Amino acid sequence: MSVAPVPVPTTRAARKERTRRALLDAALELSADRNFSAVSLREVAREAGIVPTAFYRHFASMDELGVTLAADTMGVLRQVLRDARRARSAGDNARASLAVLVEQIRAHKSSFRFLARERYGGLSEVSRAVNDELRLLTGELAHDLSGMPGLGDWADDDLEMAASLLVVALLEVAVELVTVETPGGPDEAAVITRGEKQMRLIILGMGVWKSAHG
Repeated sequence: MSVAPVPVPTTRAARKERTRRALLDAALELSADRNFSAVSLREVAREAGIVPTAFYRHFASMDELGVTLAADTMGVLRQVLRDARRARSAGDNARASLAVLVEQIRAHKSSFRFLARERYGGLSEVSRAVNDELRLLTGELAHDLSGMPGLGDWADDDLEMAASLLVVALLEVAVELVTVETPGGPDEAAVITRGEKQMRLIILGMGVWKSAHG
């Protein structure tokens, strides 16, 4: 059976976006076993199939490329939480969050590995971007929590605290999952089980917490 060829972008904007994506993918591939700070612009350009000078048509610097990678990966985490908020109960919410997370990590393992490594090391601009994105994600979740039954009269600080606990728990599970060598194996199952228990504990604990405005 013949395989249909992948259409080649014909517009200038489409070609530019394809090259931009190729640069991002190349940077992820090259940083798979080392810090992003050790990857050079020339390496990324060569891997993406362009000359080094063409790199600047897409990114002002390697720092900007790294910041974009961080934002892309955090966008996946944000979607995980959005999908999970459709769940009906604390148990469903934790289970849904982790199910979506596992699916996304399997599909974007290099991105999450980049996030785990660069959050505390490497380029300061990239590390700052990761933590800025985490704060934005926490704020978004805190806002959503305020609309849930029983949480509408919580103090803002308490909402932020609960949201932070959930985000950090989810991130810790993500970091552990990227080190699992066999998807679907016992090591992955153990990480998921522990993560679900931790998230359910946080969510159930919120149900009995007496907020300053409660």
